Amino acid sequence: MSASVGRSRLAKRDWTHGSIIGNLWALAWPTVITSTLGIIGPAIDMVWIGRLGTAQVAGVGVAGIVVTVVQSLVTGLFMGTSAMVARFVGARDEETANRAAQQAFVIGLAFSLLMALVGLFLAARILAVLGVDQAVITQGAAYMRILLVGMVTISAVTVAQSIMQASGDAMTPMRIAITYRVLHLALCPSLVFGLWIFPKLGVNGAAYSNVISQAVGGALGMWVLFSGRTRLRVTLRKFRPDWQLIWRAARIGIPASLTNMERSFADLILVRLISPFGTLPVAAHSLMQRIDVFAQMPGGGLGTAAGVLAGQNLGAGQPGRAARTGWLSAGLATGISVLLSVVIWFWADQLFRIFTPSGDLISVSATFLRINIAGYVLWGVVVALSMCLNGVGDTIVPMITNLVTMLGVQLILAWWLSQHTSLGVYGVRWAAVSGIVVRAVIYTTYFQRGRWKRTRV
Repeated sequence: MSASVGRSRLAKRDWTHGSIIGNLWALAWPTVITSTLGIIGPAIDMVWIGRLGTAQVAGVGVAGIVVTVVQSLVTGLFMGTSAMVARFVGARDEETANRAAQQAFVIGLAFSLLMALVGLFLAARILAVLGVDQAVITQGAAYMRILLVGMVTISAVTVAQSIMQASGDAMTPMRIAITYRVLHLALCPSLVFGLWIFPKLGVNGAAYSNVISQAVGGALGMWVLFSGRTRLRVTLRKFRPDWQLIWRAARIGIPASLTNMERSFADLILVRLISPFGTLPVAAHSLMQRIDVFAQMPGGGLGTAAGVLAGQNLGAGQPGRAARTGWLSAGLATGISVLLSVVIWFWADQLFRIFTPSGDLISVSATFLRINIAGYVLWGVVVALSMCLNGVGDTIVPMITNLVTMLGVQLILAWWLSQHTSLGVYGVRWAAVSGIVVRAVIYTTYFQRGRWKRTRV
């Protein structure tokens, strides 16, 4: 009874009509919370790992970047099915939307098996390529191996959330994210330090707490999808791998995955440029990124919501309304980024005291983060418009833009500033800011021209 009533209420909400700002906010704020809770895992781990030592902080931090690359890939792969679900729901074609959702399970399972093999056999070798110390490799490889072998749990959570959000239900993914992250909060210190009945596992304990909590989240997500307690009820009726739909999803999703991978791959190269300056800057870079992801989340949530709304509006034949949604999301994201920048400028040192008592580590981390403020002012435009483009299925332009600005501008400039100027290691962070500025110009120009409105999925 309650399930059918809940689903009926969700199904009545038409996201292609009504106030654009109202619809954007209704989808964005739970999406921001869901996204934040989804990526907060490494930050929670770092709170406790920071008590173990600098090598552990650096190891988990660098391994976390590699895991983020993998998570970015799987998120991008599901972007194709998300774009199709949003478009078909907007066109009132729930049967095809269900078939598109089914194919996400095939994609997720195949990807998870591949990543498990990478984790088992290549974890230590990947970290060695980055040039970090052996102590950092030892700690980071153990953490990375467990998370990659458990990638099926991350895939389950991601596919469930992406299908629900694309259909227009942002509240249920948020509730699921709250549930599994609360479990993680309790498990992580228990397994790291051996509290109560749990064994003392150190870095491994942090990784296991992630996998266990995400398994619970994935199970809840599947239950919600198949029981009809969300806007789009997924069934396995007439299920079979639909290679045509899989190809359509891959055509959209692979460029989105490459876009995400380019961003994360660039972060790995930045670590390689920072590592010659010592373990302290590597650890500081790792800590800085834990705060950085929080600063990026409001724009990401608004961009995700804008992509869902724009996709549904294109499906409903309303391209003008889709464009207004994108611009509004960029404006709101920019305003929030400016407010967060003020907080960071005045309280960066206090934020890092959450993770470590080391004065030197806090000082370098805070300087890294304050440099990022120059990019945060434009980050709202970059992330909101790029994710809106991904949400409607136009994933080629973001892929090319990231490739050019990250590999062609950011990394070359990072090498030159750090090696040939007095900025030293701080030049790496200034180079990252320069890439954001260039991307903001490109996305604003392309979105204004409107070619994305004709994208087919």
